[in-house]
Amino acid sequence: MEEIPSPSHFSPELNLDTLKAIRVLGKGAMGTVFLVHDPKSDPSATFPFALKVVDKSLLRTKLDAERRARWEVQVLTRLSGPNQHPFLPSLLGSFDCDEYLGWAVPYCPGGDLNVLRYRQNDRVFSQTVIRFYLAEIVCALEHLHSMGIAYRDLKPENVLIQQSGHVTLTDFDLSRSLKHQAVKTVVDDAPEIRRKHRRNLTRWISIINENNKAGLKKAKSARVSPVSRRKPSFSDNGERANSFVGTEEYVSPEVVRGEGHEFAVDWWALGILTYECLYGTTPFKGKSRKETFRNVLTKTPEFVGKRTALTDLIERLLHKDPTRRLGYVRGACEIKEHEFFRGVRWDLLTEVSRAPFIPPREEDGDVTESRAASARCGASVREYFQKLRAPPPSMPPSPDCQLAEF
Repeated sequence: MEEIPSPSHFSPELNLDTLKAIRVLGKGAMGTVFLVHDPKSDPSATFPFALKVVDKSLLRTKLDAERRARWEVQVLTRLSGPNQHPFLPSLLGSFDCDEYLGWAVPYCPGGDLNVLRYRQNDRVFSQTVIRFYLAEIVCALEHLHSMGIAYRDLKPENVLIQQSGHVTLTDFDLSRSLKHQAVKTVVDDAPEIRRKHRRNLTRWISIINENNKAGLKKAKSARVSPVSRRKPSFSDNGERANSFVGTEEYVSPEVVRGEGHEFAVDWWALGILTYECLYGTTPFKGKSRKETFRNVLTKTPEFVGKRTALTDLIERLLHKDPTRRLGYVRGACEIKEHEFFRGVRWDLLTEVSRAPFIPPREEDGDVTESRAASARCGASVREYFQKLRAPPPSMPPSPDCQLAEF
């Protein structure tokens, strides 16, 4: 497998003032992601990298946001070095000053899995392509779980495509450290637990029905704010977390019910992602957030045509009861043994040289001109944020001096 270049000139401590932004890769609630290079050590921008920058002044009203950003840096630090995995990012460097917090990771030029799906005919993947991407995602989650990290934000937008065509997961601010249960068993006769689930389910549905009487507008898929129901901590002495996190269409039943959750939430999200790759939509999406959550609790996924090994895998991953969900007892091993992955050489995944999609080399004229424009303007990341805060100029700046949006 061809690795993303991570040259030795990257240092753990990055200097924000020496970095030059080539373009903006994305913007989110947690910060802005730039494609950058260091003109001193890499003047030709041969090895650009992704830099996520959090403007602390924008987080003063969001006390939890900076803590989540620092947690992501901690997770990336743990994933680097001896624990580095081919389908997970490594930390190239970071900085922390009065105004900004930022960290660098390898750049993935292939975009994300959602963008790639929209480029396909009918906006869906073939089963062969799904098998390739799922296998690598399963390996990435297996590694995270082995480190005691529940990812809790798996979705196509967080699955990036490396230059080699292989995947890497991104965004770990919603992840959490959990302790593994020593021995897991599936108990068939647990009437008290089932009664508790039934009471919570009845209460939830009644609330939804009450709110739906007036009619609700269609809501876009959105990330659910990580509001803790217990204590604001990313580590837990037990095996379950109690915070309400995730993206609404990917949130598991146990998270909706607020009964505590553990690593099985990632296998649920894997089932949702797989369904979306196959059909182009998520299985429980409603006209509102509350309808979506009601569907998560009560609706079964709908399949088209005859049953296949893939639909069976999805069905097993989307079991409402986490203790009966595929992957609950023995983790990724259970999923790897499923019929859909028959014939997959798990030990040779990184050796696959013909991935379903190989991003084109960024050596065309547009990219060259964009990098040249960045060098001419001398636009630093700090200047980008300063311009955002400044009042609009009376005359627009030269087009060459604008950061290109991705």
